[in-house]
Parts: sequence; structure tokens; C-alpha cells
Amino acid sequence: MQDHFKEKAQNWDSGNIRVNGAKIIANAIEKEIPLNKNMEILDFGVGTGLLGFCIASKVKQVYGVDTSAKMLEKLQEKNSSDLHITAYHQDIMKEPLKQQFDGIISSMTLHHIEDLDDFFATIYKNIKKDGFIAIADLESEDGTFHSDNKGVHHFGFDKTSLYEQAKKHGFKDIKIENINTIQKPHRDFGVFLLTAKK
Repeated sequence: MQDHFKEKAQNWDSGNIRVNGAKIIANAIEKEIPLNKNMEILDFGVGTGLLGFCIASKVKQVYGVDTSAKMLEKLQEKNSSDLHITAYHQDIMKEPLKQQFDGIISSMTLHHIEDLDDFFATIYKNIKKDGFIAIADLESEDGTFHSDNKGVHHFGFDKTSLYEQAKKHGFKDIKIENINTIQKPHRDFGVFLLTAKK
């Protein structure tokens, strides 16, 4: 997947849809999860930090993990002493992180993950007891959201089956709700937020 994002990293933050979308997701997370300054959060698929930086001012520390070195280079350019994300360049399904977090957030990354069982099993281990997940991604779509579906393993998600998958891996208080609609010339695409606790 990292090669797929190599070319896109340079202009990733210039699109209004992405920037505004990250803000909407951050607001939706804050509405569902009482964030505080003692929390250490992992942003899975952090990219250039669009979501992570929105959350960073509300918590103690945001860590980010991504398989794209180019995306993480763009993130490092935005790091400052006030807002800082500690980033890891690795695939945590193959090389798990030893650290546990108060919560894991993710924006529009899940559809790039081939094995969802592996994903939920991995992140469950990386969350402290009573910790949370907040994952935003596309509702079921017809494959036309991306102009190029290379690296896309799911054309959005069916909420019922995603709910069952999270439940199967031990998550509780699972909630999935629509939080945004992305309008493209040919059709609209729904974005959901899945929240749950360990």
C-alpha cells in the first residue's frame, strides 16, 4: 500500500474534501468520546496527520502509524512543539506495537485493510481495558468513490457485518452512525463512525 500513496502524499492536504472530512470526523469523535489530557491515542493510518492533529490538542499524546513513508514525511513537516504526533512507519498487523493506548482512532483507512479479522484482533490487543476505538470510513458503495481502486480491498462497509465483526473480537458498546456525506459529481457517499469499548 505504501507505493500507492507515494505519489499522492505531496498534495494530500490540498483537497478540501479530505481536510474538512477530517475535521468532521474529529468533531464526531469528540461528541462520542470524552477526550482528556491524560489520554494517549493511536491514529491508525495516520497519513499526513489530518485527523491526528485535530485530536492532538485535546489529549496528552497522539501516536501515528502508517505504512507510507512519504505520507509520514509530510506529517513530520507539520510537527511543532505545540502539536506533535509521534509516528511509526510500520504495518502493525505484521509487526505489532508493544504499547497499549487509551484509544485508537482511524480515518478512511479501513477500506485499505484486506483482513478485517486480523485488524480487529490486532487493535484489541493495543487498547487498554475500557479503552475505545473510533473508526471512520465509507458506507457501502459501488466502487466509484476512488478513481483508481488499486489498494482498495472494500467498497465501503455494510454496517451490520462490521458491527458483528467488532463484536466477535470482544468489543462492546458498539455504535455505528452516519456522520458525513461526501458529494462527488456522479453521486453521494456516506461516511460512518464506528465507536466501541474494550
